[in-house]
Amino acid sequence: MTEQKSTPMIECPHCGAEMFWDDSSVFRPFCSERCKMIDFGQWANEEHSIPEELLYPESHNDPAID
Repeated sequence: MTEQKSTPMIECPHCGAEMFWDDSSVFRPFCSERCKMIDFGQWANEEHSIPEELLYPESHNDPAID
């Protein structure tokens, strides 16, 4: 018996259009080059960001700060 695999459907993160997640979707996870470039522009304009975790939280016990 042959098992069929279904191609997952995803939503474009910019416009919400549904599309297949496979090799035919050349702009994935976006539905088009337009949505990809709009998202890129938002990152370039710092409208999106990844929160930064403090490596060395301020401490009052640190002699270097005193």
